[in-house]
Amino acid sequence: MAELDVIRSRALSELAAADSQQALDAWRASYLGRQGAVTQVLRTLGSLPAEERPKIGAGANALRRELEEALDARERDVKAAAMAALESGSIDVSLPGRRGLTGRLHPITQTIRDMLAALGEMGFQVAEGPEVEWEYYNFDALRIPEHHPSRDTQDTFWVDHAADGRRVLLRTQTSPNQVRFMETHKPPIRVAVPGRVYRYEATDATHEWMFNQIELLAVDEGINMSHMKGTLTQMAQALFGQDRPVRFRCHYFPFVEPGAEVDIQCDLCKGEGCRSCGNEGWLEIAGAGMVHREILENVGYDADRYTGFAAGFGVERIAMLRHSIDDIRHFFTNDLRFLRQF
Repeated sequence: MAELDVIRSRALSELAAADSQQALDAWRASYLGRQGAVTQVLRTLGSLPAEERPKIGAGANALRRELEEALDARERDVKAAAMAALESGSIDVSLPGRRGLTGRLHPITQTIRDMLAALGEMGFQVAEGPEVEWEYYNFDALRIPEHHPSRDTQDTFWVDHAADGRRVLLRTQTSPNQVRFMETHKPPIRVAVPGRVYRYEATDATHEWMFNQIELLAVDEGINMSHMKGTLTQMAQALFGQDRPVRFRCHYFPFVEPGAEVDIQCDLCKGEGCRSCGNEGWLEIAGAGMVHREILENVGYDADRYTGFAAGFGVERIAMLRHSIDDIRHFFTNDLRFLRQF
């Protein structure tokens, strides 16, 4: 009987400390299972004197019933505690679901797609060219002489590699693709070439060492300045609104003749002049002109039969004007607060 008292005290103490179903199952096996402490006492009854067996047997059976009742009560308490913990951290399925995070296109990618879509409606196809370029295509084939300032190392990233005496660089413009495309295609040509370009220059609010351009090239019989002006006006108005005034100013580029810069009227001052447009009333968006006769001849075209125009748009410039962004560096800092606005 003293042994039963010890078993009872130890069993109730351990049962009170059991706080999970796993712990309760282990406790059940330890005291009430086939090898449990109470079961072992009952198995020893046959070795006891006959006069002690009834008392010990009754005590062991009473202890089993007591422990089973205590186990049932403890299981109810443990299950209740587990349910309370579950309910405190549960999800109310009647509430609206949490909106998942979704990706979006970078504002430069959006601008490129908008520009290519506008050009696609006018019959331009999209082509691409290498970012690591031969000096010939980047300068020589575009009539940029050796003494031209843009060849200076302050403007160009030169690659430490040469083959057959030809120098290699990171292209400073998408214009090399004019020559590359014409070398492998015959007129009529309507092509738009998007891509990154590189300039070795200081970074500030309006300049980056890497930025994006879209190059246009159209070559066919009878193309003239009117076609160029109509195409670029339609392009500008597709980006900035159908009522946006567009103007063309004479400008020099080695690979076109005549050349022009394309401006749109400042939307803030409506041409009157303000701080945003430098008191000019107009904002430059592109350089353009008629493809130089020499370039057409160098790719094997009959310059008496074919003419063409070319233009180059700075994508970041377009995006900044469309969204009133005052610092080009915002596009490349990966700040989600900025990017989520688009």
